[in-house]
Amino acid sequence: MYILGDIGNTETKIFLVSLNNKITKKLTFSTKDINQIKLEKLFINFKIDYKKINKVLFCSVVPKSFNMIKKFLSKKIKIRCFEVKDLNLKSLIKIKANYKQVGSDRLTNAISLTNSQNNFIILDFGTATTFDVLIKNTYSGGIIAPGVKLSLNTLSDRATLIPKIDLKKIKNVIGNDTISAVRSGFFWGYAGLIDNIIYLIKKETGKSFKVIITGGFSNLFKKSIKTKVYQNKEITINGLIRISKLIK
Repeated sequence: MYILGDIGNTETKIFLVSLNNKITKKLTFSTKDINQIKLEKLFINFKIDYKKINKVLFCSVVPKSFNMIKKFLSKKIKIRCFEVKDLNLKSLIKIKANYKQVGSDRLTNAISLTNSQNNFIILDFGTATTFDVLIKNTYSGGIIAPGVKLSLNTLSDRATLIPKIDLKKIKNVIGNDTISAVRSGFFWGYAGLIDNIIYLIKKETGKSFKVIITGGFSNLFKKSIKTKVYQNKEITINGLIRISKLIK
């Protein structure tokens, strides 16, 4: 059995995966709330037979949280807990971007799509909204834009008269009250941002792409932009499964 995990700025997901690559259990919790006591309680409920674990791999953009989970698991399992960038990824993907500065979650997503004849743009609605460009199994770099929820919360925190709202699909562009005006600005604003960045990537590269969307707001935008997109909510775990094969 494998323990595979994705530690994001907002949320941490941990998967128990069988030797035939089937997800048997999933644990999700807030990254900022992690401590040793909470981990102990969470993993008790997770009910893992630690003796059966032979690989542990995480992609993480929060080093402090990864080190905390690594410390916790090292007390349970006598094998090394790897982070994606601890491994030599060259056999899985070529990387043209600055390796030290590319998030391991973004590389993991890209690796899940290698060995294909397509070029890909991976659009991930996370704490940040990221666009990653994969051309013929080469990670070429990407774009980092403000995250939808983070931007929405920041606006309501900084503007006294703007309440906390949930972002929803909205038909009209012109709002007739504060809430509908904010919803319109964020919904149509991000729809335009997405279409324009994809257009600019295509223009700059001179190539066509299959666009994959994932993350929290992918449901909201998948049918609300001009670009044809394919939703894949399992892209990160699929990438982790592929990368785990490098651990001998």
